[in-house]
Amino acid sequence: MLAGFLGIGGGIILVPVITGLLWLDQHKAHGTSLAIIIPIAIAGTVVYALRGQVSWSLVATIGSGSVIGVILGAKLMMKIPPHRLQQVFGLYAIAIAILLLQR
Repeated sequence: MLAGFLGIGGGIILVPVITGLLWLDQHKAHGTSLAIIIPIAIAGTVVYALRGQVSWSLVATIGSGSVIGVILGAKLMMKIPPHRLQQVFGLYAIAIAILLLQR
């Protein structure tokens, strides 16, 4: 709910919780975060779709490219050492926080 309210992805919240509180490594935290988000995204999509609030043509256009990007990104991420991935993710989280504060 917090991610939806703030307009940010759930992973930015889930990954630090998973690594910090549940002690999973960074790679497993990212994969787990994505798996957790699947039912959340489906439920949200159904609610919006039932109200006619989904642009299916845009979903098809952006979604097809996104699938390719996610596959390539996940393969690339697995080549990054966990400590480096954690550093990059931390910088990304800081950048997102700064952007949100500037809103």
